[in-house]
Amino acid sequence: MANKIYIVGMGPGFKNMMTAEAYEAMSKADVIVGYTVYVDLVKEHFPEKEFFTTPMRQEIERCRACYDFAIDGKTVAFICSGDAGVYGMAAPMFELLPEYQDRFLAEDIVVVPGVTAAISGAAVLGAPINHDFCVISLSDLLTPWEVIEGRLKAAIMGDFSIALYNPSSKKRHDYLQKACDIMMEAGAAKDRACGYVENIGREGTASNTCTLEELRDTQVNMFTTVFIGSSKSKIIDGKLVTPRGYSIN
Repeated sequence: MANKIYIVGMGPGFKNMMTAEAYEAMSKADVIVGYTVYVDLVKEHFPEKEFFTTPMRQEIERCRACYDFAIDGKTVAFICSGDAGVYGMAAPMFELLPEYQDRFLAEDIVVVPGVTAAISGAAVLGAPINHDFCVISLSDLLTPWEVIEGRLKAAIMGDFSIALYNPSSKKRHDYLQKACDIMMEAGAAKDRACGYVENIGREGTASNTCTLEELRDTQVNMFTTVFIGSSKSKIIDGKLVTPRGYSIN
């Protein structure tokens, strides 16, 4: 059988925000595979390793490369930003498994959890997801916008706190504005407490709190994670807080 493949959630990228298990998986790998930007974040820690990178929109090519390296007898660490199972590459690796089942078993693929942006960003802002919450990506590259719109409405109807991934890009510069309009139309108050964090866990980390109405007119980028509070969320001394429900005397 082929060697193991570790699908590694590397967190935001800084070593101090990686789990020990994630770092260990990369340490014992012969080759580290990943998106170019993510590999650049870890290269300094593993100068002796072999690296294989591809640009955006070549995710399946990266997956197949992992299988090929393992078949050649190499232990592979396939790195993903945040958590490999949250908008990461764990699912497509398992989806490809039937093509390689003559050489691989499911237990040859090990998913190593990492700190996803909803968690690391929440820590910067305070406690925005301290009660029931959901995570929604505004990228319509793989999900139709109509589906995203329905999920935004449902999240407001369910009164969840929301973490928004991929809120903007050059081609989707107005998607956050559209999302805010949808949520207000679905019943979210204009003064609902919100916040956002840019470059979480990396150089230049910055955060801010605001109302939903103010968020609508805020320009963010693809390295920003946005948090929409529930109806009970509040801003306390600059921190975004969603109460758990305890009686505070």
